[in-house]
Amino acid sequence: MGRQTGRRPGRQIGLDEVSAGYANRSVLSQLTACVPAFTTTAVVGPNGSGKSTLLAVMAGVIPVTAGTMEHRTDRRAAFVVQRSRAADTLPMTVRDTVAMARWERRGLWRRLSRCDRDVVELSMERLGITSLADRQLGELSGGQRQRALVAQGLAQEADLLLLDEPTTGLDTAAQSLIADVLAEVTAEGGTVVLATHDLTAARAAGHVLLLQEGRLWGEGTPGETLTDRVVEEVWRLPRRV
Repeated sequence: MGRQTGRRPGRQIGLDEVSAGYANRSVLSQLTACVPAFTTTAVVGPNGSGKSTLLAVMAGVIPVTAGTMEHRTDRRAAFVVQRSRAADTLPMTVRDTVAMARWERRGLWRRLSRCDRDVVELSMERLGITSLADRQLGELSGGQRQRALVAQGLAQEADLLLLDEPTTGLDTAAQSLIADVLAEVTAEGGTVVLATHDLTAARAAGHVLLLQEGRLWGEGTPGETLTDRVVEEVWRLPRRV
């Protein structure tokens, strides 16, 4: 953590006519967009517009069915979902959850190095969950769990951090904490992409992708993209059945 890289202007991700979805259901259609490096891009749009699917495509979880996607580096992105895939009944502590981020580097059966442990501890400290380190994941509140998952994403030390609705259901203090941490990530040379329904958070981002029915409706700075007229027009459109 705390790395500082030489900044080279350009894009982190380029999408060209990308289509993607699930079995028997297309979600994204011919989407062309750019995610600039070293800033936060907010992906916004009405429910069902394809925000989560787009993040999963960027993470490599959902394959592209048409078009092309190019990443700035070959390093795997850190993908933070809203809930852990680990069942609440598993005997997994917060520290164990955050430490999972280091498995890709170390391998599942190798002991964590001192450096790995330091990264895990620092990630928990940055999200204010050090006091919860030995608590079972299933014992946490929704907000505490979400902070643990964001800490796991930080501990991966990826160039690209993808977050799906990271502050949904959190109180104002927790939302502010996560926003501050994400600002630190971009200041340190990382790129952040977050899907959000919170237009206030989106307007604080450096770049916006506005989706509607799986297509790109608008792209650019928040001031250019999220005008009152555009927001009213996009959110009042009827959904296709």
